[in-house]
Amino acid sequence: MGKEKKLILIVDDNSDNRKLLGNLLTKEGYDVGLSKDGFNALDFVEKVKPNLILLDIMMPEMDGYEVCEKLKANMATQHIPIIFLTAKTSTKDIVKGFKVGGVDYVAKPYNSEELLARVRTHIELDTLRGLLPICSVCKSIRDDKGYWHSLESYVQNHSNVLFSHSLCDPCAEDLYGGEEWFEKSRKKKV
Repeated sequence: MGKEKKLILIVDDNSDNRKLLGNLLTKEGYDVGLSKDGFNALDFVEKVKPNLILLDIMMPEMDGYEVCEKLKANMATQHIPIIFLTAKTSTKDIVKGFKVGGVDYVAKPYNSEELLARVRTHIELDTLRGLLPICSVCKSIRDDKGYWHSLESYVQNHSNVLFSHSLCDPCAEDLYGGEEWFEKSRKKKV
């Protein structure tokens, strides 16, 4: 099975910046979405969830900070990593970028190798965030604090799922295969 291409959304009001960055990322094997402003970016993300967003701050009507705040306030999009890519380089601007939910901040003009390294890192971190450590023997799951929980309790604590229990045919065979009543019940099914 082939490796799934990662989708990166570029949000910048400057078409030359979008084109240059889009070409750079496409050459690295990423799928690219382009958005010219914050409203367009929010519409895009509502339909297609990118793996990462590269977001300019200085845009008309809705700046990058506001776009980021809206994405982080929405349960369906708050997990998407956002890297600010902007000419605003004061400490105040950088800190604000992190406070509104950005995971990284890259100053324009950017160094292509540095930007690609940051993109790769955040794509990898996003992928790892989706992994659950599970014991290969008892199937317990380790939580973020390092404690082990049964599969059922972990899923119930992290979702609205409820379990009902039964035995699959192979397990029933292992447990009761030699029992007369079990053999009789199997013959009735056939």
